[in-house]
Amino acid sequence: MLESRRMTSGAAAPHLVLASASPRRRELLELTRWTAQVRPAQADEQPLAGEDAAGLARRLSRAKAQVVAADSPSGSLILAADTVVTLDGALLGKPADAGEARSMLAALRGREHEVVTGLTLLVAGDAWEAHDVCLTPVAMREYTPDEAEAYVNSGAALDKAGAYGIQDHGFAPVAMERMTGCFANVMGLPLCHLARMMRRRGLAALADIPAACQAHTHYTCAIYPQILGTDA
Repeated sequence: MLESRRMTSGAAAPHLVLASASPRRRELLELTRWTAQVRPAQADEQPLAGEDAAGLARRLSRAKAQVVAADSPSGSLILAADTVVTLDGALLGKPADAGEARSMLAALRGREHEVVTGLTLLVAGDAWEAHDVCLTPVAMREYTPDEAEAYVNSGAALDKAGAYGIQDHGFAPVAMERMTGCFANVMGLPLCHLARMMRRRGLAALADIPAACQAHTHYTCAIYPQILGTDA
């Protein structure tokens, strides 16, 4: 495929530091064949007054990247991400406990919401930064209260924004027949947006990212050409 050859030609291998403890982000990043050292970072996730989901996700991703950059060798390329779920203007982060997870899942059931991931790429000891935000509409199926309760009791809901994982096939909360946006974004790391940011640093992809992502998620993506552009 000509587009894929352009994506992978002249590839370079950056020294990446992933400022995240998320196993989903590590799993997705591995698809790019860019290797990364994992250095989790914490940030106060309370939104500022009047801050929307995109602003919050972008600000928190930058804050996490800056925390890691402050203690990294000069020249290290730091990648951070933050994912927020928004429903009717309300921001849903990771649930504090099982009760909050139940409330989130009850509110989301049978409705459409939006998943927003902010990405920051910066270089330690350098002024260069790149930012991107990915927004994906997600429709949830009409799962039963018992299904939601079993999912919460499994513990899987507690470390995910909105209290669910699109990739959790045992629960399968998303109405996939209505899915049109970026699957990887809902998992926490929109890979084509990352590739677009890396390209701004002069770094080509080491893999055919759209093909690798679709094979891994078993989801046919229709939006990657518009994200990557004709020079992808």
